[in-house]
Amino acid sequence: MNEYQRLRAKAEILKEQYPEGTRIMLKQMDDIQAPPFGTLGTVRGVDAMANILVQWDTGSTLSVTEVDEVIIIGKGVSE
Repeated sequence: MNEYQRLRAKAEILKEQYPEGTRIMLKQMDDIQAPPFGTLGTVRGVDAMANILVQWDTGSTLSVTEVDEVIIIGKGVSE
């Protein structure tokens, strides 16, 4: 399995774990522009490269990658 296939497979799993509308709290993000620890956000989707697309309550739209950590605080609705 190449890297692209690995990420596509992971993206499918993440779509089930983080359906659109899921509320999350940021635990750790390795990015200079990261919102502060504890920031809440709403999942807007998961892209093909396994990034969780988030609308943070601060107004930021910085995505969560596989090296970041979040906690689910409320489940969204799968379509």
